[in-house]
Amino acid sequence: MDADMMRPRTADGGVALVLEGGSFRGMFTAGVLDVLQERGLTGFSSVWGVSAGAINAASFKSRQLGRTMRIMLAYRDDRRFMSLWSWATTGNLAGGEFMYDEVQNQLDPSDDATFNANPLRMFAVASDVVFGSAAYLECFHFPDDIVKVRASASMPLVSQMVDIEGHRYLDGGTTDSIPYAAALGLDGATPVPGCPPARRALVVLTQDRGYVKEGGNEAMALRSHRYDGYPFYLEALSSRAERYNASRRRLFDLEREPHSPVLVLAPEHPVEVSTNESNGGRLLDLYLRGRRQAERRLGDLAALLSCESVSN
Repeated sequence: MDADMMRPRTADGGVALVLEGGSFRGMFTAGVLDVLQERGLTGFSSVWGVSAGAINAASFKSRQLGRTMRIMLAYRDDRRFMSLWSWATTGNLAGGEFMYDEVQNQLDPSDDATFNANPLRMFAVASDVVFGSAAYLECFHFPDDIVKVRASASMPLVSQMVDIEGHRYLDGGTTDSIPYAAALGLDGATPVPGCPPARRALVVLTQDRGYVKEGGNEAMALRSHRYDGYPFYLEALSSRAERYNASRRRLFDLEREPHSPVLVLAPEHPVEVSTNESNGGRLLDLYLRGRRQAERRLGDLAALLSCESVSN
């Protein structure tokens, strides 16, 4: 890959925060984001979240320290939150009405006033099932736009499609699992009109650096024939593992460039947390791993955001 093609275009788009998904692996991200808030390292111009990354992004924009961690720990073994029971009774492994209404608005309510007043631009990355392409859905106002977060986190095969203004969406991981290229405008990309490419980006991964995706989940979705009426989406599913691995290689190459515009945080060891993890100890450990990673990189994080100092 030519180095010039890997660099973002010159722009005044500030610093982007890019959050990978991964269901309960999002606890690692929650730990990182809580440290950022505690240390006042919140001067990002945009946040791009995929699936669980979009859920984390929402609590970060509403400035609710510890909220994602609380929710995942409190409802990890509640069958309304994420379970085969929920899938059998609602068509969604992750209970949509429970997660995006009851929890969101009542049990651990989102601070919508803060979310709406915060100038941080938030994009929930979803997959347009008809076109088989990534959609970068800007979340302007809560509670109205929580449906965009739901679209981003609706996993294929175990979720119903989410319809927004005539478009059918599923989990953004199928088409753009780690949207740093979109945030930085690599290769001239401008996925969102009016949003200039960022100069720099903090990218938070939820798999360790040695991870290689094999595509087992996508193979199950293909074998189900559930999406046979959507040929472009089938193509995206069939190529996801290859594209995901290539995206990570490109990210790590970009990270090694002199004066790299990206800072990458990732678990140091393989993450052994399942999609519907119910073991609170494992989840808390992953959250603490995210916190420790961020604490160790405070100097780098401050430099990325052009902070002169970090409070103790």
